[in-house]
Amino acid sequence: MVRTLDTVRGELTAQGHVIEVIAPDRFRTVPTPTYPEIPLALFPARKMRRLIDGFAPEAIHIATEGPLGWAARRYCVRRRLPFTTSFHTKFPEYVHARWHVPVRWGYAFMRRFHAPSSGVMVATASLAETLRQYKFGNLKR
Repeated sequence: MVRTLDTVRGELTAQGHVIEVIAPDRFRTVPTPTYPEIPLALFPARKMRRLIDGFAPEAIHIATEGPLGWAARRYCVRRRLPFTTSFHTKFPEYVHARWHVPVRWGYAFMRRFHAPSSGVMVATASLAETLRQYKFGNLKR
């Protein structure tokens, strides 16, 4: 996922766009349970709002469904701002393997996150097909 986002950022910068990345390193965090390499931002909503307002973007893309993604999503929905999202990994399967949460529950949760997006970007046809099977809409390859 990181390589994909770095590539997109590089391409957009080469076209003259100014990119602001709001990542966990700008927040107080805790490690993800059973996956400590991934930091989870604690209570990011207020700071997220300040960061987005300060940058005043023309476009918003939300890359993850974690606390930062939910804070950015909430910001956009409340202000009726269009945004895009992306689906990178089969996280519901990961959650199922670790905690035995039914995969369909995970996809229902993810579908709720991505539903108000102007487009859900997916990298492969097989992932798009999986998401279609779980009733995701507005998929973009």
